Amino acid sequence: MSALAASSEAPSIATQLFGSGLIGLREGLEAGIVVMILVAFLVKAQRRDALRWVWLGVGTAVAMVAATFGIIYFGTTTLTGLAAEVAAGLASLAAVVIVTAMVLWMRKASRSISGDLRSGMEKALLAGPAAVLTLSFFAVGREGLETALLMVGYAENTAGSAWPLVGLLLGIGVAAGLTVLMYLGAIRIDMARFFKYTGAFLIVVAAGILAYGLRALQIGGVLPGGSNLAFDVSAHYDAGSWYGTVLAGIFNLRPDPTVLQAVAWVSYLVVVLYVFLRPVAPARTPEPAVAV
Repeated sequence: MSALAASSEAPSIATQLFGSGLIGLREGLEAGIVVMILVAFLVKAQRRDALRWVWLGVGTAVAMVAATFGIIYFGTTTLTGLAAEVAAGLASLAAVVIVTAMVLWMRKASRSISGDLRSGMEKALLAGPAAVLTLSFFAVGREGLETALLMVGYAENTAGSAWPLVGLLLGIGVAAGLTVLMYLGAIRIDMARFFKYTGAFLIVVAAGILAYGLRALQIGGVLPGGSNLAFDVSAHYDAGSWYGTVLAGIFNLRPDPTVLQAVAWVSYLVVVLYVFLRPVAPARTPEPAVAV
């Protein structure tokens, strides 16, 4: 296990459950909406025979995500010494890159994802069962891979605790229930607002994972500046307090960051939040030709 994670006690159970549960809720709801759109299209098109291929694709994607999480997480936790630091750092940075790309992609794609999925399923039905399975696999697997990588980086700071996984599963369970209720028309959710706020939350979480990964690489000797602290408020910082557990458990923040950590954390938040929160430009439609 990484010495950086082992050097601090695991955050409170409530903190671990809240952070990972919110991740599971957001990512599970994204995946649930994708499945709901595909199922609704097939039912409306009277192609219930193709539903089994959708569910097979979904199940395959879930299995792939679980395997990815297990390989990366257990691979990093079984290493020791400097190798563990380097592995944890690289895994965290990979998680940040992919999660950032996914969050920014969803910001633009959310307006057209329903139409794109319906169009894709219409073409897949013509191509055959393998195409239907592949479409559902990649549609759900994309969201699941983001979740797996995000949870690897998030769980690195919990000293091997299983509570983040419990919180993730609870969040996914709630997301599944909400998806069923939306499909049945029992509830309506302002999805644009939901994904805006939870997306901003994931960006802040990713900033903490970025800082964690850089510190691990500094300890592992890959990056310089491990002893150059930006500031140190440890004497006035209670790691066991409510704010200490929240900052460490959810956002991976430390009272003694290095200069590289502090600069990277601030720079990442400023740039990525700006890109994420700025208004999305409406799609341009070609102007009609003018007859002469």
